[in-house]
Amino acid sequence: MRAAALYSAAGTLLLSALTAAPAGGAPHTPDGPGGPGAAERRGTATAAARAAAAGIAFGACPDAEDLPGGIECGKVTVPLDYARPDGTEIELTVGRAAATRKDPRHGHKVARQGALVFNPGGPGASGLYFPLAGLIPEWKRLGASYDLVGYAPRGVAPSAPLSCQDPKRFFKGPRPAPEEPSDAFKQERAAEAEAYARGCAERTGGALRHYHSLNNARDLEVVRAALGERKLTYLGSSYGTYFGALYAELFPGRVRRMVFDSVVNPDPELIWYRNNLGQSAAFEGRWRDFRKWIAAHDDVYGLGDTAREVRRSYERASERLAAQPAGGTVGPAQLQGAFLGAGYYDDHWPHRAHALSAYLKGDPRPLVEQAGPHTEAAVEAENAGAVYTAVECNDGPWPTEFATWDRDNTRLARRAPFETWDNVWTNLPCAYWRAPRQRPLDVRTGAGELPPTLILAAERDAATPYEGALELRDRLSGAVLVTEEDAGTHGIAGGPNRCVNDHLEAYLIDGRLPAARDAFCAPRPAPTPAPAPRS
Repeated sequence: MRAAALYSAAGTLLLSALTAAPAGGAPHTPDGPGGPGAAERRGTATAAARAAAAGIAFGACPDAEDLPGGIECGKVTVPLDYARPDGTEIELTVGRAAATRKDPRHGHKVARQGALVFNPGGPGASGLYFPLAGLIPEWKRLGASYDLVGYAPRGVAPSAPLSCQDPKRFFKGPRPAPEEPSDAFKQERAAEAEAYARGCAERTGGALRHYHSLNNARDLEVVRAALGERKLTYLGSSYGTYFGALYAELFPGRVRRMVFDSVVNPDPELIWYRNNLGQSAAFEGRWRDFRKWIAAHDDVYGLGDTAREVRRSYERASERLAAQPAGGTVGPAQLQGAFLGAGYYDDHWPHRAHALSAYLKGDPRPLVEQAGPHTEAAVEAENAGAVYTAVECNDGPWPTEFATWDRDNTRLARRAPFETWDNVWTNLPCAYWRAPRQRPLDVRTGAGELPPTLILAAERDAATPYEGALELRDRLSGAVLVTEEDAGTHGIAGGPNRCVNDHLEAYLIDGRLPAARDAFCAPRPAPTPAPAPRS
């Protein structure tokens, strides 16, 4: 399930069940004295005790010369394999900005409440420089009470970075993005996916099996201990909500406060194949929302005054790019990737609409700038893609026959063509994966097992559809859901919606949750259109 960092690469549905066994054999759940997973539990306790004793020696960050003052970095050592805590170890890089202890509204001193640990999602995104959020007005109250802490999860550079191919080959040239791909095109993409999966295995070796969400949750427990925190205060966004939920299941007694922002549906039957089907269906609605917004500003963009006419303008641009890529780098697939990104964030809408309008009026430069590859970021992008693939492929079962993917997505594409096949090509390496799979946990907590938690969700979020927030609320006893109504931006904590932020601050600073199980906030204002160039 692609998060924002990966959209250019990656709803309840009544779709067919998986019919094939997972590649790599049966789900991997090592046993030992004490039952399944006991070795990992003991290994996590051992690693956490060592981390608590060692602490973190904070100092200059890897890119300190490019960063403002106040942020410092350090290392936390974790086992590659928690069943063997005395075996191979890897280092996670952690960033921190100490609590300012100064209330930004009134200037008086406030008490430090410990560390607020953040993960931005992915899989494959880094939270290492999250502490810089303390410079943003919406985060200053939290930065006064908490040390803001982020880290690069295992596999994400510089924390034992994964790679599946030469980064020089990561960005593909202009290519088509058919909504009804031919059999020949499907065979070509399937061969690419199989080669990519083989590259992951060859470049990483036996370590590849240890990059998954359960180990990310265990790593979070070791980071907590290394920070010297008796209990964890955590804010996870997107994919960060999933392994945060795993943490709540594995270590409920270690939770102080937890915020889940834009929730991955944790139902083990949905991890990850069906969740990706749900994501593709939801993006069709967001694509429609975007087109309606463009149509409402036809006086600015000239792309049509109905959503259907805007779609025709988009298709006309795609056809033109297929015949002659813009700048030699932007074809239909790159166009689709750029517009998929607008499905994550409303504030991208004016820029994408401007680029499309300019291109159709003869100026390709904005489109090339927004949709073309940024080759200077190839290493980072390849690493993010490798971690995304490894984690999702390792986390659970996937269909191993392309016929299953073809059947399910052909059906889905009839009503949700915009993202469906692109999502297939992103995740198809999991059909050919060579490492053993984990068995997804059935996350559930009973009354009193877990402190009350806060869930934030935008009602029209497509990257993590709203049903996931409802599902997690029902699975975590005492959880309260705050909904940004009729809004679709992915990740709403610390954004422009004051109502959402008031709930976030009340919970994290004062421990207060809304009185009811559900609370609602009006949507943020719609984006302001940017003028398009004159023809």
